[in-house]
Amino acid sequence: MSYLQHLECSKCGKKYQADKPQTFCKKCNAPLIAVYDYEKIKEVFSKDALKGRRADMWRYSEFLPIEDEKNVVSLGEGFTPIHKLELDIGVKNLYVKDDGIIPTGTFKARGMSMAISKAKELGIERIAMPSAGNAAGAAATYGARAGIETFVVMPADAPFTCKLESYMAGAKVYLVKGLISDAGKIVSEGISKFGWFDISTMKEPYRLEGKKTMGLEVAEQFNWELPDIILYPTGGGTGLIGMWKAFKELREIGAIGDEFPRMVSVQSEGCAPIVKAFREGKRESEFWQNANTLAAGIRVPKAFADFMILDAIYESGGSAVAVSDEEIIESSNELAKQGLFVCPEGASTLAALKKLIESGEVDKDEKVLLYNTGSGIKYTDVYSENVKLDLPVISSVDEIKI
Repeated sequence: MSYLQHLECSKCGKKYQADKPQTFCKKCNAPLIAVYDYEKIKEVFSKDALKGRRADMWRYSEFLPIEDEKNVVSLGEGFTPIHKLELDIGVKNLYVKDDGIIPTGTFKARGMSMAISKAKELGIERIAMPSAGNAAGAAATYGARAGIETFVVMPADAPFTCKLESYMAGAKVYLVKGLISDAGKIVSEGISKFGWFDISTMKEPYRLEGKKTMGLEVAEQFNWELPDIILYPTGGGTGLIGMWKAFKELREIGAIGDEFPRMVSVQSEGCAPIVKAFREGKRESEFWQNANTLAAGIRVPKAFADFMILDAIYESGGSAVAVSDEEIIESSNELAKQGLFVCPEGASTLAALKKLIESGEVDKDEKVLLYNTGSGIKYTDVYSENVKLDLPVISSVDEIKI
């Protein structure tokens, strides 16, 4: 049984019923946040109770919104490994959490598993969303699993694998000559015209609850002592917001103390609205004109929940860093040599960390966690365009140089 009580507007605090389909607060144009009965969770949850539970994100059932387990649409997403890196860049305790190994190859599986499970529970039959690529693939996959008709609209230059994945899973796939913001406009128009239920980033409340499990896992995997810093690639920012929500909920029930990580939002120099807003001390970002970066997942000109991303950064004493595409490719190579073929978005966190070390914002003894959000395998077309493969063609072993 879920301990979900109600949904609450992130700006005005208005309460909404959780037993009916909800999107966002129309009065404030702001996300709705799931609120639980934390006193009851405190009574039933214990760290020891996690031992022996299923090794995926559904192990944290007390913190999740699904009422009946039969509505859970799962492919085993979550509970991804944390690896210690051996990179000589100026920090002793450097880790990466790798969400590139879960279903659909990206962390988007977490949000879509949760959102579509709740859509199934609420009797929703048709969903739609804009996507930079990976969310579309996850929505198509979990939508197919749940028997929910799925429509996705994405930029024509989205990674090929994501377009193919969505199509193969049976989604209705449409491409636009433009950005995710252009795709979003089409989805918004289709909601009233076709009766779609909008599952766009932060425009429904349950994708966030799936992403929240990232923070729950980090806490458990670090034995309930959180890292000093978490660097997270930020497009729509649901993962960063979700982790911050998870830490607050764990503190609410007494599972952790008041020592939270500094949250660092990482973006591309070609699309850095959060970084710009942070540098200017603003609470909301401006639309980023002519957004351009090879990291499609963070090519989001303006996040719907930008104020929540910035709130988490400010509240945690964190930061926001922009990196170049060249730095992303360089970091991708370094991580590959550590045994991790990551997505460009994930690689951006290593590039950002180097800048923070250089500026003195990270101490050598601090525990640092990079969050990789996806597999590099989903970006082979992107990497093939940006990595020069100078490979010799040989006809005999004599031509091999040692």
